[in-house]
Amino acid sequence: MDDDVTAANGHRERIVAAAARLLAEGGTDAVSTRAVSAAAGVQPPTIYRLFGDKQGLLDAVVAHGFAAYLADKTAAEPTDDPVADLRAGWDLHVGLGLANPELYLLMYGQQRPGASSPAALDAFDVLAGHIRRIAEAGRLRVPEDRAAALVHAAGSGTTLSLIATPEERRDPELSHAAREAVLAAITTDAPAAPEPGPAAAAVTLRAALPRTDALTVSESALMREWLDRIAGQAR
Repeated sequence: MDDDVTAANGHRERIVAAAARLLAEGGTDAVSTRAVSAAAGVQPPTIYRLFGDKQGLLDAVVAHGFAAYLADKTAAEPTDDPVADLRAGWDLHVGLGLANPELYLLMYGQQRPGASSPAALDAFDVLAGHIRRIAEAGRLRVPEDRAAALVHAAGSGTTLSLIATPEERRDPELSHAAREAVLAAITTDAPAAPEPGPAAAAVTLRAALPRTDALTVSESALMREWLDRIAGQAR
């Protein structure tokens, strides 16, 4: 049984690697069952047994791509400046798309409505972690969920726009301009103003709330509701 599992895992890794290479070379049209089985050195039924169909295989390739992306994104140690760390995360994200456009299009350009892969959710959690650190530093001017959604939408939109533009016609400053516009919309310069107002204070306290054990579970839930309501004034 263990040998069968090991063999299946080996087949799976080879198939995903082969599909990823074909995707990079020729896009999704190049990822046919016949081509992948030949490149991976397996019989076509093996692909169907392990992945179900072509969409299942493409989902596995996306998961593999996200895993590599997250490994790079989480490898760097955070600095004392959470806004600078978010800048670096943005640049890494755009760099991933430009270096692997076909994979990026699968990851962000062809998502099914209302569905996100576990890997995509993990990537968003990393972004949310950056936003949380900015909030804890008192430098977030809007609620965390709105800030994370805005950065995600702007970052993926910018990257997709750059991918769609012929390389010789790309504006080299587009990503920088979009990044700084988003940061200006969601962050404040350090140090934060001594009297930022109740909405900004609620955003900061909401970010720090999970680090206290002074409240019961029900009290924490009620406090989150109040702070979210106050922070909503910044929307």
